Amino acid sequence: MTDLRKRREGEEKTPDSAESDHIDSEDDKIPGYKKDSIDLSSTIPSGTNKAPGLLDSFLTGLPDKWRNWIVRGVFSIIMITFFLVVIYYGPLMLILTTLAVQVKCFEEIINIGYAVYRIHGLPWFRSLSWYFLLTTNYFFYWESLVEYLGVLINRTVSRKCSLIIKTTNYFFYWESLVEYLGVLINRTDFLRVLVTYHRFISFCLYCGGFVWFVLSLVKKYYMKQFSLFAWTHVALLIVVTQSYLIIKNIFDGMIWFIVPVSMIICNDIMAYVFGFFFGKTPLIKLSPKKTWEGFIGGGISTVIFGFIMSSVMCRYPYFVCPISYNETGGMTIDCEPGALFTPEEYVFPSFLAEPLSLLGISPTVMIYPFALHSLSLSIFSSVIGPFGGFFASGFKRAFKIKDFGDIIPGHGGIMDRFDCQFLMATFVNVYISSFIRNDNPQKLLSQILHLKSDQQVELYQLLKDSLDHRNLLNVDINY
Repeated sequence: MTDLRKRREGEEKTPDSAESDHIDSEDDKIPGYKKDSIDLSSTIPSGTNKAPGLLDSFLTGLPDKWRNWIVRGVFSIIMITFFLVVIYYGPLMLILTTLAVQVKCFEEIINIGYAVYRIHGLPWFRSLSWYFLLTTNYFFYWESLVEYLGVLINRTVSRKCSLIIKTTNYFFYWESLVEYLGVLINRTDFLRVLVTYHRFISFCLYCGGFVWFVLSLVKKYYMKQFSLFAWTHVALLIVVTQSYLIIKNIFDGMIWFIVPVSMIICNDIMAYVFGFFFGKTPLIKLSPKKTWEGFIGGGISTVIFGFIMSSVMCRYPYFVCPISYNETGGMTIDCEPGALFTPEEYVFPSFLAEPLSLLGISPTVMIYPFALHSLSLSIFSSVIGPFGGFFASGFKRAFKIKDFGDIIPGHGGIMDRFDCQFLMATFVNVYISSFIRNDNPQKLLSQILHLKSDQQVELYQLLKDSLDHRNLLNVDINY
């Protein structure tokens, strides 16, 4: 019995080293600190109830409900105006704006992670988060160079390259340019190497960050450092991947960006308006202010708005033409609109056609095929899109915060406005790939230009022989 008692007493004693490993950080030693109680309401600023001083002075005395409604409305108009200005300045401005939004959304998500895990005195970890952001952007945007366009870098561009490298915007500006503006790599061996071994270089960059992370691990902070490492990668998946898809959509034609984004904006505004004036039935517990009346009213409004907007925009090549780049003309948006953007005659079903004929109304109607596709986009943005907002609401409730930030008075942070947009971008890209996109000769040409010179000549000869054999060439080709 005596030996058994001594053994039990020995098991109850824990060595100091083991005990210290159970403490995630020095913050856990603070009296009153609870691991399971995370409240960041005083750490992360909220912009929903925030108003600029001048506007706030005009709204003094109004009930909070109407005060918030006016502030939200004013800054909604400002954001829509900014969106229209960006569209006016063309696709390059859209791309730069998308990249700026990407960086800000990433910053807001990472800031919450820092606040949650309360890691102090580890400056390298903050640097690592941004390093992984840059590495991920490099992978996506330089990879698309190989996929899409293939690069032409003549001596003029090569001279400009040395100037661009010196700027702080080199990474975003130059990679975006090389990726989508389609420069040809036939004279610059250095850039040819970057393209040829792009994936290997990307993997090496990631491995560098991975090794950097392991070397930065500090005892008593292991759990929090690994948690924040995972947090960073999830943020990259949500933000960078989606922004990359947005840019791909832009280059298929700005209409694939403008219409879906406008649908989300319309749904958000109309759901708020219908919910504000008619909302009585709660929709989901994650967002107590969301109502069925707002959900249904916003959905119907979005379907109508999307169809009308699509029908109008299909008339302008500026919106429907894919974006291309040539050495002499620069970025161009000029093409002969395809069948998707050309009106077609549709016949009503027989049960409608006969009554219409009796009334002297034509049983046919001219509709742009894209306008019919817009119905699928509007239904998704109305039914599934809001769940991106519900997801963000659940995320914020988990940490007891109201907004991701306070940069936009009446709305919150950038992420508060783009939580649904990222989900919509993925759907649009999948929809284009599944139902719209056909073989693109220009894309094939870009891949051919990436081949070596002798391979290009060999391919040309094989293609010419094949066309001759099938009598598809009407004239002789001298070479």
